[in-house]
Amino acid sequence: MVSLTDRILPLVGVALGALMSFLVSSLNERARWRRQQSVRWDEHRLTAYAEYAHAVKELAARYHMIAAARGLVSGPTELEPTPDVLTELGELESRRSALSETLGLLGDTEANTASKTLDHCLWRLETLARGVPTEVEQNWDQAFQEFRSARSRYVESARASLGVPGAVARDVTWPAAWRPTSRSSSSPSPSPSP
Repeated sequence: MVSLTDRILPLVGVALGALMSFLVSSLNERARWRRQQSVRWDEHRLTAYAEYAHAVKELAARYHMIAAARGLVSGPTELEPTPDVLTELGELESRRSALSETLGLLGDTEANTASKTLDHCLWRLETLARGVPTEVEQNWDQAFQEFRSARSRYVESARASLGVPGAVARDVTWPAAWRPTSRSSSSPSPSPSP
């Protein structure tokens, strides 16, 4: 005659096996869902980082051209700050601001902080290009170099947020023979584009 224990032990084993199988499959499903969510948000984050960087670069290029028209820098095509140009700049700034809000929602702390510094440098370029007086005087070349440094820090922070390894690029010297010459001997040397 089979004892009660001999009958219950196989049932307990089957129940424990089913419970363990359920727990393992639940954990696997949860991990898969988290990976999918991470990939989904990384795609949105990449788009936000890239679109914001492009909007900032576009504005900086326009400010650079206005600065050239004012004689602050040589090299880029000059752009007079006509009412149409100022309207276009306002639209571009509105777009940059909206993209900055998306960045604030999706970006990590370091990338968002770097974007705020970049905004400040961009606005400094705008004030110089438009001839708006400020408490501290600064020349265009210095402000533009600070902008480029801030932009590099932003790109590095965005890449780190996305888990992209390595440096953005190695320094590559532009051959002297390829550099444009100044328009006149009294004008400042050309600054590289943003």
